[in-house]
Amino acid sequence: MAKIYADEQFPLPVVELLRTLGHDVLTVQEAGNAGDSDPEVLGFAVSNERAVLTQNRGDFIRLHIRQPDHAGIIVCTEDQNVERLATRINEAISAQETLKSRLIRVNRPQR
Repeated sequence: MAKIYADEQFPLPVVELLRTLGHDVLTVQEAGNAGDSDPEVLGFAVSNERAVLTQNRGDFIRLHIRQPDHAGIIVCTEDQNVERLATRINEAISAQETLKSRLIRVNRPQR
C-alpha cells in the first residue's frame, strides 16, 4: 500500500479510513510540521518518500509542474461523504503501478 503525507487541512476521518485500508498515512500535525508552507509540505514528503494528499488542488498542481520529481501528489475535491472519498482515493492510488512523479486527481462524482 501507499506511504502518504496528508496536509494540514485534510480531513482526519478520511485519513483514519485510509489507514484501515492498509495505507501508511502520516499527517502534517503528527509529523510536528503544522503551519508549514505548501513547498515545505512537499519537501518533507519528498525527503520521506511519501505522496502528498491534499484538497489544496491549485497550489499542489502548480508545485507538481515546477517540481515533478516527488513521490506523488494526490489532489482531491471536497466530499462530505468521508467513506466515499476514502474509497475513491484508495481506488485511484491502487490502480497505479507507482505514484512516483504522478499527479493523481480524485474528483467528486457528478450527480
